[in-house]
Amino acid sequence: QVQLAESGGGLVQTGGSLRLSCAASGSIFSFTAMGWFRQAPGREREFVAAISWSGETYYTDSVKGRFAISRDNAKKSVYLQMNNLKVGDTAVYYCAARSGMLVRVTLDSYVYWGQGTQVTVSS
Repeated sequence: QVQLAESGGGLVQTGGSLRLSCAASGSIFSFTAMGWFRQAPGREREFVAAISWSGETYYTDSVKGRFAISRDNAKKSVYLQMNNLKVGDTAVYYCAARSGMLVRVTLDSYVYWGQGTQVTVSS
């Protein structure tokens, strides 16, 4: 069983930065791939970034070069550094954990979900 808690969301102007954190509880974190997803009002939840247990990363095209996912297995935490934020990045951001070690981009590949943290980018 894995429980996830996100933090770090907030209101930022276009071009600003935020760092999201996700703290996990449970004994399998080190062998679990982690992901970040987001959901904007009126839209479906979408993949943002993922990291494998060994540190392999994958990003959706719209955030490449601006966002960076990382993890600290000792702290059972995963992070999403978001730079050069745009209005289109406004959404609730969710941390998710798989039951496998490899990166996946689909929602149904992830078993555990956090409650989400709001990110609002103003123009």
